[in-house]
Amino acid sequence: MLRPGEACQPFLKAAKDDARQGGVLRVLCYYLPMSPTTEHTGADSHGLERPAQERKEPTYLFTEKYVADKSEIARRFLETRARLNTSVDRANNFLVKRFYNLDHNAYLDSALPAKTKELMGLVASTCLRCDDCIFYHAIQAYRLGVPRVEQEESLNVALIVGGSIVIPHLRRAYELLDELYG
Repeated sequence: MLRPGEACQPFLKAAKDDARQGGVLRVLCYYLPMSPTTEHTGADSHGLERPAQERKEPTYLFTEKYVADKSEIARRFLETRARLNTSVDRANNFLVKRFYNLDHNAYLDSALPAKTKELMGLVASTCLRCDDCIFYHAIQAYRLGVPRVEQEESLNVALIVGGSIVIPHLRRAYELLDELYG
C-alpha cells in the first residue's frame, strides 16, 4: 500500500523540474485510502489520527403513520413518495442506490444530532425551492421531536439566505407545520 504522497512522486519530480526551468506548476495530490469495510478517520491538523465518529439511527418519537394520520399534506406527500420510490427501486440502478445510501448515512446521529441535520436539510431545501425536500425534512424533524419554533427559526434562516423567491415555499411549509403542530 502506498503511503501519503508516494503516488504523487512522479508529479512532484515533474513540478520541480519545471520550476527549475522557470515554469510554475502547482500539484495537489490527495491520498484517500478507502476500504469497503472500514471508515478511514484521517488525521487532524496536528497529524494525529481522529477516532471514527460513531453513527447510529436516530430515535423517532413518531411513526410515519402517526404523521400521515395527523396531516393530510404529510399523508399525500408520504404516499406519493413511497409510490415513486417503488418505481425508482424497480429500475435497480446501482448509482441511485449508492446515492440513497449516502443520503441515509448523512442524516444519522453522529457528531451532529439528526435533529440538527434535518433542520440543516430544511434550510437547504427551502433555499433550493424543493417542496418535496422541504416536506421531507419538516416531517423528519417533527418525527424527531423538533419543536415548531426551531423549524420556524430554520425557515427564517432560509428566507435570509434564499431571498424573497423562497416565500411561496415558506407558505406551503407553514401550512404543513400548522397541520403537524396545530
